[in-house]
Amino acid sequence: MGKKLIFLGIETSCDETAASIVQENLDGTAKVLSSVVSSQIKEHEKFGGIVPELAARSHVENIDFIISKALKDAKINFELIDGVAATAGPGLIVCLTVGLNIGKAIAGFSEKPFVAVNHLEGHALSPALSNKIKFPYLLLLISGGHSQYLIVKDVNEYKQIGTTIDDALGEAFDKTAKMLNLGYPGGPAVEKFAKQGDKNFYKLPEPIINKAGCNLSFAGLKTAVLLQSKKIKNDKKLKLNLAASFQKTIINILKKKTEVAFKEFKRFSKKEKNVFVVAGGVAANQSIRRSLEQLSKKNNFEPIFSDLKFCGDNAAMIAWTGIQRYKKKLIDNLNVEPKSRWPLDKFAPYMKGPGLKL
Repeated sequence: MGKKLIFLGIETSCDETAASIVQENLDGTAKVLSSVVSSQIKEHEKFGGIVPELAARSHVENIDFIISKALKDAKINFELIDGVAATAGPGLIVCLTVGLNIGKAIAGFSEKPFVAVNHLEGHALSPALSNKIKFPYLLLLISGGHSQYLIVKDVNEYKQIGTTIDDALGEAFDKTAKMLNLGYPGGPAVEKFAKQGDKNFYKLPEPIINKAGCNLSFAGLKTAVLLQSKKIKNDKKLKLNLAASFQKTIINILKKKTEVAFKEFKRFSKKEKNVFVVAGGVAANQSIRRSLEQLSKKNNFEPIFSDLKFCGDNAAMIAWTGIQRYKKKLIDNLNVEPKSRWPLDKFAPYMKGPGLKL
């Protein structure tokens, strides 16, 4: 009989300080024994965005308490843990360093295996915390820093078939909220105010919608919102209409590009019923969920979304990814360094910057 593996996960890639204890059951399903996330929203709210130095300082102040609470909530100690996983990138170096270093220290002192986790792989595998999913599957990863379509072949095996050529989707939400003075964080704020507006009031651009395969672009849309926001000034009704029109445009873009991704995935997979996974912080948006769920069923894909509590940055997905990599003997030494940029598909072309041809 096999052993139930238990990992400590640590996440400090941006502005959440998080720790989690996750167990893999004998049937391969996950059991989250604890998941503790300390948000820094209040600390960064007045700046309208993340201040790296403040975020790193907060991680240093909170990380010991967060890890202790995760252990206490799970009713477990270091001796019963089989390994330690910590986010090593991508993210803000000053923030990544905090969690990565304490993870290496715990692994070193307790003589446990250490796994340096790619934050994006954490998101890619996070739906398995609540669902049993078989490889391969199509993934749409939409977060504050990343927007990608990936074919998930297996743990550590990814093929990127589409990405943003400029802003990430979460970044577009945040900047739109800031332009309209709707509050921070931007994603939930825009979603909330969009419910009160007329989504058909503004006709906004859908950049590169009929070219570039399933690559995405949001910079032109963001610029259009900026131009309209300057015209409406403090007219609340027009602000609501612009928020609603922005969200509707985002949904239209995702629907059209996802259909392209579906066709691309079907060339790779010959299964009768394919799986479409949506993960990352923006996957918590209910309007986006509903539209992609309907689109999936129409195209004979089974839609699977990350549980709401695991959409944003969390350490449960890091612990779970650590377990999966450990099982494949993908163990790291203790001199591993943090990475600000770390693509899942190392062969994918870098799609941002001047001179890009679509």
